[in-house]
Amino acid sequence: MTDGAFTNVLMLPPQDETPPTAAVLLLHGVGSNGEDLLGLAPFWAKDMPHVAFISPDAPFNYDMAPMGFQWFSLRDRVESRIVEEVKISAKLLDELIDTIMERLSIPADRVVLVGFSQGTMMALHVGLRREHGIGGVIGYAGRLINPGALPAEIKVKPPVLLVHGDADPVVPFDSLALAKAALDANGVEAKTLACPGVGHSIDEAGLDAGLAFLKEVLPG
Repeated sequence: MTDGAFTNVLMLPPQDETPPTAAVLLLHGVGSNGEDLLGLAPFWAKDMPHVAFISPDAPFNYDMAPMGFQWFSLRDRVESRIVEEVKISAKLLDELIDTIMERLSIPADRVVLVGFSQGTMMALHVGLRREHGIGGVIGYAGRLINPGALPAEIKVKPPVLLVHGDADPVVPFDSLALAKAALDANGVEAKTLACPGVGHSIDEAGLDAGLAFLKEVLPG
């Protein structure tokens, strides 16, 4: 178990068995773990044999069940408290990205963050505030935390893909349009995909859109 640190970081190495030329960092949702979201990697790896797929357990124990991990607590859903906890995990995630870049000798623009639900919230928060631009952000079934702070805090503008099911009972579907509007207002190129009838999950159309985006931002 962990509390305030990354203690388990899983990786699917490049399928061509050569040193990776890019890294896709997969960020899971609340109560889950890195192994769960690493399950996305096989759907994309065969078409991106040069990429390392990396999926950490979030740095805090899930506080509403005996198992799983979280980026921030959902016990008290006051937005100001969530923002403060997001900032704590964001610092840790930022440092993890730097470590991955150094160990794999990968430049910042060859790193893509992929999040699901709470992981999307972290990917968007960190991806727009890093000192050096990353290759892109893919967010599934999530939302943009504290959009009002973006004008003052945004440092880089990586391309973004947001995917959301219109039958999501966990994170409201209108989070997609709200995030898109905020990103547009701050000059961030954001594509969106609404998935009819899809709940709080990722369907085949979402996976295909993610692959197309990855091929676009991580060519070669």
